[in-house]
Amino acid sequence: MTVRFGNNRLGFYVAVIILSGVVLGLGANFANEFLPHLRQNFTIFSIVVSSFTILTFLLTLQWATPYSEAVVLFVLGTLWLAMGAWSTDVIGPMQCDAVAGQKTPSKNGETSLQAFCYEMKVIQAFSWTLFILFVIAFYVLHQLVNQAMRFGRHKIWSEPIRELPWFEEAPGYYNTNTYGPNMMQYPPPSAGGYGYPYHPAMGGMPVPNPGHSIIIQPGMNGAPPTVTQVPISTV
Repeated sequence: MTVRFGNNRLGFYVAVIILSGVVLGLGANFANEFLPHLRQNFTIFSIVVSSFTILTFLLTLQWATPYSEAVVLFVLGTLWLAMGAWSTDVIGPMQCDAVAGQKTPSKNGETSLQAFCYEMKVIQAFSWTLFILFVIAFYVLHQLVNQAMRFGRHKIWSEPIRELPWFEEAPGYYNTNTYGPNMMQYPPPSAGGYGYPYHPAMGGMPVPNPGHSIIIQPGMNGAPPTVTQVPISTV
């Protein structure tokens, strides 16, 4: 992946894990106060959804393809949509300041209704925030995949997600160049839109395949520039 895509994806993952962790903590608090006889359905659902989100993201952070990432984003987005709708139904239009001093039943007798209201408002807000984040991430992922396919990476859906570019960048995993400073690697004629390192010290310019144009991008962190051949029709 490009540096920008990797950093943005990591930032998205961190934000989702933090928000999910807060919801998980509040759900655990509800479990301590209400289970097993009160508000059990919502409490269990909040714990399951937030735990599943954190576990899934920890797994996909290490390994994923654009296809698996899209499935994960769709499923989790749907779950958080349900979570947001359910929390809105539970708390409704209640104003937390208006219920100061009131009590609500709990497994040990009664607990503060105002505290419960505030916690539900947080779950509601974070659930809708997570749903919006998943929608945005799903849209961005499709845009990046389409961009990679325009560069000739027609199997990008099944390739490692690190191959995805950020906007206006060519696909390919940067910072893995193993060629020496005086070496230049060319792809086979069938490579199409795949990029390869090029060192200007070799002199001259690589010759494109028939019907292709050459796009040269600066190397990252001192690496040689990346030369990409793309069909002329896409330029």
